[in-house]
Amino acid sequence: MLQYISHYTDRYTYLDGIRMALEGGCRWVQLRMKDAADAEVRPVALEAMRLCREHRATFIIDDRVALVKELGADGVHLGKNDMPVAEARKLLGRQFIIGGTANTFEDILLHYQSSADYIGCGPFRFTTTKEKLAPVLGLEGYQSLLARMREAKIQLPLVAIGGITAEDIPALMLTGVSGIAVSGAVLRAQDPVAEVKQLIRLTQEI
Repeated sequence: MLQYISHYTDRYTYLDGIRMALEGGCRWVQLRMKDAADAEVRPVALEAMRLCREHRATFIIDDRVALVKELGADGVHLGKNDMPVAEARKLLGRQFIIGGTANTFEDILLHYQSSADYIGCGPFRFTTTKEKLAPVLGLEGYQSLLARMREAKIQLPLVAIGGITAEDIPALMLTGVSGIAVSGAVLRAQDPVAEVKQLIRLTQEI
């Protein structure tokens, strides 16, 4: 599975990126506008949600639990400094998807106990699209975390994130991760739509 995390560049807006990801066949989009006010995010979220519905894609909003409930998005993704997953679950109930960011096994265990639906785990390597980066995991980090999850009988989809490019995907998928989340790899590509198609193909080849 490929997840697209929205970002912007000098060339593309948040919505441009989302549109290209959907055109390329991506069916999971996360709107991430970290430092923007809700009033700024709302119109972008409404249009992004419309595009996702059109393409039958899952639409997740980063961090903004109240906005997710207000707009009726599919779910929320919560970073380490956002609302705790357990609190979000109380507010949203079971009908919304809740994902949590993890860097360690302790993070994963906490999200599991708090009834998260999936884990965004990273960073795989250094990435420029995120500030305050946690320690880089690399392939060995994912192998180790997935082994500990198996031992603890934790069955949660684990999605790798953080500076991932097309070249990384075959080896990453072999670790047993459920999917890959990308942002910069798409927006920096000469042909973003073609790049998304290639990334999806690579996640499905293993």
